[in-house]
Amino acid sequence: MKVKDYMTAPVYVIEKNEPIQRARNLMLKHDISRLPVMVDGKLAGVVTKYDISNRLDQAAPEWRRRPIDMIPIHLVMTEDPITIYPDATIDQAAELLMENEFDGLPVERDGSVIGIITARDIVRYFSKQDLDLRVKDLMAESLVTVHRHHTISHVIEQMNIHGVSRVLVYEDNLSPVGLITRSNLVFAGTENKMDQARMKSIKMTRKESPAGRKQYRYIKEVPLVAEDIMSYPIIATRSDARAVDEAKVLVEKSICGLPVIEEGKMVGFFSNREIIAEMAR
Repeated sequence: MKVKDYMTAPVYVIEKNEPIQRARNLMLKHDISRLPVMVDGKLAGVVTKYDISNRLDQAAPEWRRRPIDMIPIHLVMTEDPITIYPDATIDQAAELLMENEFDGLPVERDGSVIGIITARDIVRYFSKQDLDLRVKDLMAESLVTVHRHHTISHVIEQMNIHGVSRVLVYEDNLSPVGLITRSNLVFAGTENKMDQARMKSIKMTRKESPAGRKQYRYIKEVPLVAEDIMSYPIIATRSDARAVDEAKVLVEKSICGLPVIEEGKMVGFFSNREIIAEMAR
C-alpha cells in the first residue's frame, strides 16, 4: 500500500510570519497536530504541537515577554523538514517516522506539498490488517508518570527528559486517573496574557482560633497542575486484546494511546508509537 492511499489531504498550511494563535486555531478546528510552514509557496518548515508546547515552558525576562499567541511561527517551527513522496510504501513511511522520532511527514510531489502522512494514518492502515497480534506483543511496559498535583512545568520537563508526548497522571494510591498529551498542553490555555503560567483561584478557610467556630474565607492564587488539564476518565485496554481491534479504538476516539490495565494496575501502554515500530520492522 502506498502513502498516497492513506495520506491526509487537503493540506492546511501556514505562513512563517503568522502568529501561533493561527496555528492553534487550525490544529483545533481540523483535529491535526502539525502544519507545513510556507514561504513564497515553498515548504520552509513544519510547526507541531510539540513545538508550541515546548515554548510554554521557556522562560524569558519580563521585558522581552509577549503573549505566546502573538509569537510568529518561524520562531518555533522546525526548519528544512524531512518529506516523503506519494508512491513510497506505508512501511517506508513508518520507518522514517521511527528513525527521526516524528509523528508525521509532509508528502511532496514536484516541489508541492500535496498531503501529510501521520502516525494516525498509519494506525488506520494497521487497523484494517488481518493480524493475530495481541496488545501484550506490542505494548511498552513503562510509561512516564506524574502526580495529579505536579505543576505544568514539571509535566513538560518530564516529557522532554524522556522524549515522550504523553504522561500518565496518578493518584496518591498509584491508581491512574488521567492522561496528558501535547494536545492537552497546547489547547488548555496554560499561560496568561503575559506568557506566564496561568493561575487558578481556590477558596481557603480558617478558624478565628483553634477552638473557635467562626471561619474566615479568603481566595488564594495557585498555579495550574496536572489534574487541571488532563484527559479523563481513562480509556484502557487489556493485554490479551487483539492489537488491530484496539488500533480501531485509537482511530475512532482520535487518541494516541491506551493504558493497559490489569487488576487495577497499569502494566503497559499501547499507542501509535508501538504500532509504528511494528510497521517499521
